Amino acid sequence: MRHYFEFARHKTNFRTEILAGLTTFITMAYIIVVNPAILEAAGIPRGPSMVATILTAFLGTIIMGVYAKRPFAIAPYMGENAFIAYTVVQVMGYTWQTALAAIFFGGVLFTLLTVLRIRSWMSTAIPNSLKHAFTGGIGLFLAFIGLNDTGIIKLGVTGAPVQIGNLSEPAVLLAIIGFLIIGVLMQRRVRGAILIGILMVTGLSFLLKLTPLPTVWISIPPDIRPILFKIDFAGAFSWGFIGVILTVFIMDFIDTMGTLLGVSARAGLLDKQGNLPNIEKPMLADSLATVFGALLGTSTSGTFIESAAGVETGGRSGFTAVVTAILFLAALFFAPVLTVIPAHAYGPSLIIVGMIMVSAVKQIDFNDYSELIPAFVTIVLMSFTYNLGIGMTAGLLLYPLFQLFKGRISAIHPGMWILAGLSLIFYIFYPYH
Repeated sequence: MRHYFEFARHKTNFRTEILAGLTTFITMAYIIVVNPAILEAAGIPRGPSMVATILTAFLGTIIMGVYAKRPFAIAPYMGENAFIAYTVVQVMGYTWQTALAAIFFGGVLFTLLTVLRIRSWMSTAIPNSLKHAFTGGIGLFLAFIGLNDTGIIKLGVTGAPVQIGNLSEPAVLLAIIGFLIIGVLMQRRVRGAILIGILMVTGLSFLLKLTPLPTVWISIPPDIRPILFKIDFAGAFSWGFIGVILTVFIMDFIDTMGTLLGVSARAGLLDKQGNLPNIEKPMLADSLATVFGALLGTSTSGTFIESAAGVETGGRSGFTAVVTAILFLAALFFAPVLTVIPAHAYGPSLIIVGMIMVSAVKQIDFNDYSELIPAFVTIVLMSFTYNLGIGMTAGLLLYPLFQLFKGRISAIHPGMWILAGLSLIFYIFYPYH
């Protein structure tokens, strides 16, 4: 097995990969609870939705680990689930069964484009400046999520959208302590620093009775049949629904590509040209997960940015993903225990990982405005719109335009024009509020 996952080539080992897989799982275990809670607003029952979330994460992540051999985890996306619940169902009036049809069609289309190597060809079209912007933007987004989840920052008022949280609250103080613990351990190059910090803060939270101990340790999974194979294909065949399908497709296409490249860059998995070798394999893993997820009854799935936490712990091979997948499967029976870790325990790890990923911006040429402006817009919109896809599509749309204005049309990869066109379609059909 050690040879199968190429530990020697990645200069890693079983212990490191297990720690990395555990770290990734802990930082993204919230999806087990949060995704069903969001989709419940669309009318999808929470219990079956939790099972669908877990099974989708397991299937996608195990394919990522065994087939693609990458240390990335897959689960239903945040953002896409909210789009389905609040926009497609509540605002536009479609049923959740019809919304699942858009996700299914998107997944099938992704699979075809991946098998035909069109997705991998288009990923090579992205210039290095935007790849670094994706990494930096993901980092800033992770840090923003961590700061918000821990209460270090909170929603502000008109004219000042965010403001400092209440630092006198015990949970916020614990989050700050967790940040310091992880920072000091990383400074001293302690392996598993992120996981140690998460577990220490969780323990303190139990001792201070900020987080209740689970009353139930093992539970029988809810019945998934109320949402299994409930896709309404007939309801999707209407002109008005085309915009929904396009939006779902483009959001997932851009999110997955940007996340794969961004996290891979941090893991040192990109080649000298800034491309991820055999990228069609992880892309196929996420597209199949989306198809499976729609059939099971959940929203669009793809590579999670929290995979960066496992990468930072040292995960480099597919064994990291295998460990994460097994933990997701175990969560079917141990959900009360595995989801008890509070936000003020895992939030600091997102801030730390975000800080590290932001360092990618130093690779951007700040003296060349045709490179800097698209990269800057990408980074700030990824975070300040709270939507990775919006920032990424903005950069993909602006980059060829600024190269064109500079007279460097020959330097633009043909695939960039396709990506720019998709980005323009995204903005035309995006359901603004």
